[in-house]
Amino acid sequence: MRQGEAVSARITSLDWAALEDELNDFGAARMPNLLGADECAALREMYGETNGRTGTTPTSERFRSRIVMARHGFGQGEYQYFAYPLPSLVAELREAFYAPLRDIAHRWYKAMGIDTRYPPTHRAYLAQCHDAGQRRPTPLLLRYEAGDYNCLHQDLYGEHVFPLQVAILLSQPGEDFTGGEFVLTEQRPRMQSRAEVVPLTRGDAVVFAVHHRPVNGTRGVYRVNMRHGVSRVRSGHRLTLGVILHDAT
Repeated sequence: MRQGEAVSARITSLDWAALEDELNDFGAARMPNLLGADECAALREMYGETNGRTGTTPTSERFRSRIVMARHGFGQGEYQYFAYPLPSLVAELREAFYAPLRDIAHRWYKAMGIDTRYPPTHRAYLAQCHDAGQRRPTPLLLRYEAGDYNCLHQDLYGEHVFPLQVAILLSQPGEDFTGGEFVLTEQRPRMQSRAEVVPLTRGDAVVFAVHHRPVNGTRGVYRVNMRHGVSRVRSGHRLTLGVILHDAT
């Protein structure tokens, strides 16, 4: 990360060819030091006090809903979805990631024989989501403390699903928390599932497959089903920003 540089410029300057190679090989790719310490702190502070685990009221008007995972069998911990208008940094991240990820999505879909194509701008894509009834914003902050974890899952939310999303770790491992590794699993046809752990430090981002991805096999390209989650936090507090590009019903 270059100090003072706009986040959109940081994203544009990433080595997207190398990131795509890593995505093709493992279903996820790490982007070190995407956000600075001050940006991470500002996002963490947005979460606010949780007032215990029983309430579901958002901690401020900047959020549309608050989810306590244990109430839904999602794991332990909680998260809050941002309301529109999104904080400027979150909106900039979402918009800047769309163009390079759109190009990768088109290559993945071509390989898998899927006809879906995405419009040139994220605003136009959100208009498609909203026309289909998916009008609720999906970027979110996730908060974990000792003993919390996130079960393996997929963030689908409706008919329109963008195939790639981003998570950014806002806390420092070893200082703010221990444990809490980001985990992916890949369910391969007629084979045992494969797990991938992506090591992250504060400010690192990881881009990963939402649902499925293409894999080259002996008989051509096939689809593998992907899920992601977070292992048990052993101590401290862990906060993450999730940047999902489709909206929810």
